[in-house]
Amino acid sequence: MYYIYHIPDKKIGVTCDLYNRVTLQQGYPEGEYEVLDSSEDIEYISAKELYLQKQYGYPVDIVPYKDLKPKQIKLNKMNINVTEQTTTFPVPVRKLKGRLIDSVGMKWNTEHGSFEITLSTIEWIMSNVHTSQFSPDRCYVYNKAFAEAVVKNNLHVDDNVFNLIRNWAKDRGIYDKGDDRTQYVKLMEEAGELAQALLKKDKPEIKDAVGDMVVVLTNLAHMHNFNIEDCIQSAYDVISKRTGKMQNGTFVKDTL
Repeated sequence: MYYIYHIPDKKIGVTCDLYNRVTLQQGYPEGEYEVLDSSEDIEYISAKELYLQKQYGYPVDIVPYKDLKPKQIKLNKMNINVTEQTTTFPVPVRKLKGRLIDSVGMKWNTEHGSFEITLSTIEWIMSNVHTSQFSPDRCYVYNKAFAEAVVKNNLHVDDNVFNLIRNWAKDRGIYDKGDDRTQYVKLMEEAGELAQALLKKDKPEIKDAVGDMVVVLTNLAHMHNFNIEDCIQSAYDVISKRTGKMQNGTFVKDTL
């Protein structure tokens, strides 16, 4: 399913994954953007995006969505330039973090060792990046310093989506300025949207609602000094020992 999303006063775009593209990468949670249209027909959605961009007064994409290369749509990996001394990114500093998040898992080799984009290396890159003296639309890091930081700080750790969620929430002040009651209300709102999606048998909306609820639960757990992973593990440790049977569509545990 393709979605045309609208960030008011910012842009109109197309994505197959609203949470990853709009919320995680661009920083706009549900409620701060709207879905203008959706379809499984890429020809229709490409033409409609250009039409809406013109109608709303935004710059119209030169290349239609349908004509983007598959790797641009699915992976959006950066074409970095690597020399003996530096790794150069093809974007200005102000846009770098979003592109790095979009490219998590990307690896490359240098004279000083192999690098990988993870949540930890993103933080180091953003703290040590320099604008290119040849173009303000490019920026770079020194490979030797990057390699030393990797060894010294053990930056090459396996980042998971929960780490990305917590980093996203931290950057937006949810932990410092938010509270658990607000998160609970948000959770109930998302549960209501899930109920509507289930009744309509709308699988894309079911996926979005479940994902949104996991995000809220991740933040709620963090506010009480828990990792969501530990909460899930604790629950599994309990249910894994349960016995019972299915009754009327639900699992009923045996009583002692």
